[in-house]
Amino acid sequence: MLADRLRAALPALPPQLAAAGRHVSERPFDAATRSMRALAAEAGASPATFTRLAQALGFAGWDELRAAAIEEQRRPAPYSSRAGDGGLAAIQAAEAANIAALATLPEAALQAAAAMLDAAPRIHVAGFRSCRAVATLLHYQLRLFRPETVLVGDAALDLDLGAMQRGEALVLTGFAPYSRAALTTQAAARAAGLRLVVLADSPAAPVAAGAEHLLVFVTATPAFFPSLTAALALAQALAAAVFALGGDAARARLRESEARLATLSAYLPEPEDQP
Repeated sequence: MLADRLRAALPALPPQLAAAGRHVSERPFDAATRSMRALAAEAGASPATFTRLAQALGFAGWDELRAAAIEEQRRPAPYSSRAGDGGLAAIQAAEAANIAALATLPEAALQAAAAMLDAAPRIHVAGFRSCRAVATLLHYQLRLFRPETVLVGDAALDLDLGAMQRGEALVLTGFAPYSRAALTTQAAARAAGLRLVVLADSPAAPVAAGAEHLLVFVTATPAFFPSLTAALALAQALAAAVFALGGDAARARLRESEARLATLSAYLPEPEDQP
């Protein structure tokens, strides 16, 4: 790991490189998300110092060191081993960066995934452990205008997998460390002939194998637990795109859902306007 390399190398480094190394070791999230020039300016050093630091640690250059830092953020250490002391401002900045990173996802990729879901006779939605929140949100929003949408694993995973039929679609969400239930669901869906949309943190994610459409989100954060913010935003964008493609039929179903909610008095009434 990068942190182990830094700890082992610091005592033998020249003072200037050691200072840069301590700066990186104290800011692993910044090393993964900020430019070398920004880090150097913050440390009061030259960019060349950070290049020499990377080479002293056995990397060809800064880009390789940064790639290692990114990989460690993507596949983090056990949650209990992290400080989780980023503070509100640092977490806010990280979440803004995670959302901004969604801009690199081509709109055509989102629309293609939505078109596949729109054409599917039934949509299965799956996400396990922390990703359950993303799956639950997506399932709820889709079901407002696609009532045949199914949340996988809500009661009995084996029965949900057995009910999958060829030609249907599965939307699966996962990030490292990947859930065993997610891999089981992915394998069952592929065996049943379902079309697969995956929301994941990396193109190399094992849950993405065999996906017809892959939508990538970022989980980076200085907090102790990976961020779900970009995944939730991506799920909302996907649901909105499917709704738009559904046209008049989707709008009619949504109106029916809204009428049913009103009949059941699901929400508190809005306060009357004050004079």
